[in-house]
Amino acid sequence: MRQRVEKKLNQHLMLPIKLFMGREKSGGIVLILSVTLAMILANSNIAESYFHFFEQEVGFIVNGEPYLNYSLHHWINDGLMAMFFFVVGLELKREFIGGELADIRNTILPIGAAIGGMIVPALIFLSLNIGTPQTMGWGIPMATDIAFALGVVYLLGDKVPVSAKVFLTTLAIVDDLGAVLVIAFFYTSELSIASLLFGLGFLAVMFIGNRLGIKSLFFYAALGIGGVWVTFLLSGIHATIAAVLAAFMIPADAKINESVYLKRMKKLTRRFEHEEANEVRTLEEGQVDVLTHIQHDTEIAIPLLQQLEHKMSPIVTFLIMPIFAIANAGISFTDLSLSDIFSTHVALGVTLGLLLGKPIGIIGATFLMVKMRWATLPSAITRRTLLGLGMLASIGFTMSMFISTLAFTDELLMTQAKLGIFLASILGGIGGYVLLNKKSK
Repeated sequence: MRQRVEKKLNQHLMLPIKLFMGREKSGGIVLILSVTLAMILANSNIAESYFHFFEQEVGFIVNGEPYLNYSLHHWINDGLMAMFFFVVGLELKREFIGGELADIRNTILPIGAAIGGMIVPALIFLSLNIGTPQTMGWGIPMATDIAFALGVVYLLGDKVPVSAKVFLTTLAIVDDLGAVLVIAFFYTSELSIASLLFGLGFLAVMFIGNRLGIKSLFFYAALGIGGVWVTFLLSGIHATIAAVLAAFMIPADAKINESVYLKRMKKLTRRFEHEEANEVRTLEEGQVDVLTHIQHDTEIAIPLLQQLEHKMSPIVTFLIMPIFAIANAGISFTDLSLSDIFSTHVALGVTLGLLLGKPIGIIGATFLMVKMRWATLPSAITRRTLLGLGMLASIGFTMSMFISTLAFTDELLMTQAKLGIFLASILGGIGGYVLLNKKSK
């Protein structure tokens, strides 16, 4: 009886992990299908309705005045995608505490690689557009779209080592933070310092609550959403960054530790064995009571951080990321000629900046740091793997497109930039997939 109970407990603890790995693969397929759908809609007879739908404004009315009134597109990118970045933040914190990033030398490497992957693309763009008004677009090829890049990685499943996934995730987060800082300092016309300070204040309260041992989901949800996210949104800083910072404030320790949990399980297992078995299929009241205690103790033995990660992952994978792709990946090629596309070096600068600059910057910075013995490269990450990750980092999409709307007011220049982003993202995604699809020998 004890072995059967322990087997069931093991299944309940391991099953969520297996299901999550399965969702990573199927989620990548859903993401690619969503991108394909967006491209079809953007170039169909209902393209105008498709674009207009996401430009509709949605908000709240407070005392007769509109509040948080933004386009549906804005709500998706700053609202729904905040949940994706929150889950990414939870995963990163878990890795910082006891995973691949627990070693500071492993942490420094992807950070340095991200910096190299931002500097080189910007320099390539500037070299092709120097002396023209188009130089304002230098920030466009700096960004990596973490959602699409990781979507391709998860599509490959266990062909990509865990250390490589962690490396790319950390790199993409640092890259995104860098892009947001570029927007804040070079492309943001208005930045509300007051709202930002309020947001940092709410983060401080979450941090203090964590240190005091508060493990209430309501406490962190109220402060994270109603406090940090809203104030960052109003400050002008991309609200997804608030989600990452809030995730780092979530407690990573459980209400009961492992030794206490094991003692309780042994005691409850013995109780279950001695309960009188029922002759019918239903359980005796005593057995139900024991299993209820087992369920409760198992729940509180899982840290809040991992509870949230497990519960939110399927929502992010099958709902938020597809919506995000449909809203952002559509580019219309109608009425565009080659002369229009190449009338400036914007498209070329963006394409080469992403497709060449990202891999060169990432690989170059990585080898430099390893050569200087500032960091160590995980053994599972081969040169082929690193090149594949560098190619995936050239997937720009959302953040790059967002920066293009800030850099240019001319519709043609924005279209040229978006075409460059699209071309580099497709080629980079395919190249990265091909390189990573075969395990290194």
